[in-house]
Amino acid sequence: MKILYTRVSSIDQNLDRQKTDTNFDLVLEDKCSGAIPFFDRNGGGEILKYINHGVLKELHVWEIDRLGRNLRDILNTIHFFTEKRIPIFFINQGIRTIDADGKENSITKLMISILGTVGEMGRLQSKENQQAGIAIAKLKGKYRGRKLGAKETILDFLSKPQSKQVLDYLKKGYKAKEAAKLAGVHINTVTKVKKLGLNT
Repeated sequence: MKILYTRVSSIDQNLDRQKTDTNFDLVLEDKCSGAIPFFDRNGGGEILKYINHGVLKELHVWEIDRLGRNLRDILNTIHFFTEKRIPIFFINQGIRTIDADGKENSITKLMISILGTVGEMGRLQSKENQQAGIAIAKLKGKYRGRKLGAKETILDFLSKPQSKQVLDYLKKGYKAKEAAKLAGVHINTVTKVKKLGLNT
């Protein structure tokens, strides 16, 4: 079985760029943060089922950072697939984790480590840019947060992608600090999700 795995970070992003070929038995999509461990995602969980049933023969992914934005999780995921002798093809980079002869390619392994690090740095840089932008806007008096009187309903708050991720982690038994780190949110957001989402 040949599966194409795609991922974007938010619901309104388009996955079409990652669908370069139609010659797949199945296409699985995730719309979630790359900080979430691969097998904790909906698509990743589905892939694990196919692995456990012994039917997955190869996995195709557009780029390495689609597996994740955390280098350790990327390497752990790739190691898991390698142990199962299932090659991962990274389409845009033109590399594969296991050669046609069934051997792990040492050069590919090095490239994956480098590109995975670049992906992780990109995520951190994006967060830093966002924080810097907010800081500059505050200095200029242009950032005031939510307007006075504007109220966000409980449903609107819990419907946000990150709120849904946090709630999912909490239901799985993760601690508040762990859920905050995995979803990339402040601990106060987790506390709010816990209060509103688990008690409604």
